[in-house]
Amino acid sequence: MRSIAFFSLLILSLGCAGTKNLRKLNGTWIPLKQEFSGKQLPAVVFEKQKLIINDNQYTVIAESVDKGEVVYNSGKMDIYGKEGVNAGKHFTAIYKYENNVLTVCYNLSGGSYPEAFETKAKSLFFLSVFKKSQ
Repeated sequence: MRSIAFFSLLILSLGCAGTKNLRKLNGTWIPLKQEFSGKQLPAVVFEKQKLIINDNQYTVIAESVDKGEVVYNSGKMDIYGKEGVNAGKHFTAIYKYENNVLTVCYNLSGGSYPEAFETKAKSLFFLSVFKKSQ
C-alpha cells in the first residue's frame, strides 16, 4: 500500500524537457482516482495523499514521505526515488496533462513504459488521476 501511495504521487515531478510546459505541473496535486492492476482503489486509500512537484523534484505524502526526481521525455517519465520507502528504485511511467488534470500510468516493475493509460491485466501497473490543489 505504501508503494502504491508513493507511486501515485510520485507520478509527477517532471522536469527536463519543455520547461515552460512542465512548470504547469509545479504545485500540489490531490488524487481523484487510483487504479492498480485493473482494480479501482477506494477513495479512503488515497484521500489524505498529495503529490508536490517542483520542476524535476517531487515529494509524495502518504503513509510516509517519499522524495526523488523525475526525468521527462515525450510524454514519458523516469522516476528515481531518493528518500523514503522507494529510495534507490526506478519506475517508468507515461503522463498527460489536459484540462488541469494530470494522469500518470506507472509500471512499478521499472521495466518498459506503459503503452496506454490502463492497468487491466497488468499486475504491476498503477494509474493515478490528479487535480491541482488551490
